[in-house]
Amino acid sequence: MTQRKRVLLANPRGYCAGVDRAVVTVEKALDLYGAPVYVRKQIVHNVHVVRTLEARGAIFVEETEEVPEGAIVVFSAHGVAPVVHEEAKLRNLRTIDATCPLVTKVHNEARRFADEDYDILLIGHEGHEEVVGTSGEAPEHIHLIDGPDDVANVTVRDPDKVVWLSQTTLSVDETMRTVEALRERFPNLISPPSDDICYATQNRQLAVKRLAPQADVVLVVGSRNSSNSVRLVEVALESGAGSSYLIDYPEDIDLGWFAGATTVGVTSGASVPEDLVRGVLDVLAGQGFGDVEIVTEAEERLTFSLPKELRRDLRAAAKTSSAQASS
Repeated sequence: MTQRKRVLLANPRGYCAGVDRAVVTVEKALDLYGAPVYVRKQIVHNVHVVRTLEARGAIFVEETEEVPEGAIVVFSAHGVAPVVHEEAKLRNLRTIDATCPLVTKVHNEARRFADEDYDILLIGHEGHEEVVGTSGEAPEHIHLIDGPDDVANVTVRDPDKVVWLSQTTLSVDETMRTVEALRERFPNLISPPSDDICYATQNRQLAVKRLAPQADVVLVVGSRNSSNSVRLVEVALESGAGSSYLIDYPEDIDLGWFAGATTVGVTSGASVPEDLVRGVLDVLAGQGFGDVEIVTEAEERLTFSLPKELRRDLRAAAKTSSAQASS
């Protein structure tokens, strides 16, 4: 008897509130101001999203100095250091800050604890844009801790005045292991007022934990520079999946991965549009995996308002349009 083939589809998956806000910010900026609109760094870490916005007239640059003087520039969802805002002012740039509000929360915590003269142990990956931005808020106070193995290397001024913060897109389990190791070294270590790892990262990891033990293969749709997507692959493997693969597009699927498989788990990182997931499900259906079961961990309803600079200009444009229509 042939065993039933099925797909376990994680819920939630894909876009989080911060990513949706950032992508919509660039789309509305293009509609309002016209092309080109410059974006410092990738607005979110997803190849497909970046290519789609480039096709509409967005120009992605690595540094502020690449933006022509007086032009419009959007800061990515990952946040920037204060020096970047200063550079933009010097070039008379019109800035729209699309930093995720949950990242802004970590920036605010870093400034507050630095003002109180704490040593700040920032758990995160060296070179990640979010870590660079947060570190820039208080570089003389922040020590980067890149996982549990890095704990032994940290030196602080006063072991009784130490706080930990974290990058928002990390593995929850690994972060807690790092915190435990830090607490062994610094028993009076203070925790942030609320968890820095964002709700969306946690929910997507929890959904994968639920489906992974039943899955022969777990497919994670996401880009390799997406921290939260890479973590989902790790979580799937740690939670019992037979194998797990990170793919940008449905075309990246190797059909050989499914040899002997009866259950395939599917999820996507927080910067991945749903149409890519639908494409993956179509490929799986073509291989006999047409039975899709939803594995729900949480229902997400959080939304964020657009950046204040963009809201202001949208209101002004609406008033102008209304006045012209009535004249």
